[in-house]
Amino acid sequence: MTLNIKSSFKINVTVITNEFIDEYMAAANGEYIKEYLYLMRHEGEEITVSMIADALNHTEADVARALSYWKNAGVLKEDVPIKQTISPAASETACSGIIAAEEQVRPAPSGRRMVYSPEKISGLAGDEDFSQLLYIAQKYMNKVFTQRECEVFAYLYDGLHMPAELLEYVVEYCVQGGHSSIRYIETVAISWHEKGFRTVEDAKSFALTFTKDSFAVMKAFGLNDRKPGDLEKDFIDRWFRAYGFARELVVEACNRTLAATHAPSFQYADKILEGWKKAGVRSMEEIKKLDEQYADRMRSGEHKTGKSGDNKQAQGTKGRKGQNQFQNFPQREIDYDALVLKQLSERQ
Repeated sequence: MTLNIKSSFKINVTVITNEFIDEYMAAANGEYIKEYLYLMRHEGEEITVSMIADALNHTEADVARALSYWKNAGVLKEDVPIKQTISPAASETACSGIIAAEEQVRPAPSGRRMVYSPEKISGLAGDEDFSQLLYIAQKYMNKVFTQRECEVFAYLYDGLHMPAELLEYVVEYCVQGGHSSIRYIETVAISWHEKGFRTVEDAKSFALTFTKDSFAVMKAFGLNDRKPGDLEKDFIDRWFRAYGFARELVVEACNRTLAATHAPSFQYADKILEGWKKAGVRSMEEIKKLDEQYADRMRSGEHKTGKSGDNKQAQGTKGRKGQNQFQNFPQREIDYDALVLKQLSERQ
């Protein structure tokens, strides 16, 4: 009996050179190899860092590090058609407040992490807390750990001295957010460690506070139907963490942004808050005094020029102090008109 059968599969293969396998594969991080294989599968296509991260369940920072590694090794060329959708300083993302700040933290490169041999990990197995941690983490992640995954937890527990209970919560937090990559979990854990978190309560308190702050900002901008995006989280984190503003002041900046631009703009609000920070204001009363100073200077400029709205000359005058009761307040101004013009030009 003669059979004439054709395969239902199209011959569509990805070729990996022997040179890569012989010279580069053994020395590379396993996660980097995944990203290289994905790149070869889509060679010649226009892809983004975000697409790679989603496909491999990695973070965008993981992908950026892998690209840098392979470029430095000479395996990839600079003209690889990948759109870099994040800045070099951009980092991880997740479902709530802690991650916004975590995204600004770069995990320690694998080369700087302590090396844990199988023998050393076996020695830690005698530690009841560590054994329980591995057991719970494997249950959450629904897998049996590889040597690398055991090394990561050994480093976090023994190298960074993070409490087992906190590490268990790290795993729970990441998995519930849809991120089960060991690299992602390691990044979050290192971020919490660098923030000084020692208990689960520390992490939960930070997340709760940031979530409330984020909700207040999104509500002020009229964006109640979604969560903040990655870049928006960075702005929110800067306003509350780096600038240290109270929620009332941030919401006021958002309100002024809408009044000036008639659209939500995190960049515009950031300029307002940056100006307030430079001026040293910390309360609504001080902002009102700053507004009064600005109005006084505008009126003084109009009186001297005889022209209404000659703001540039009024703002450009040096060495003149307005006659008000806040003489010790830093003489700084926020040119809201210039901000509006900048905002409109960016939209075009």
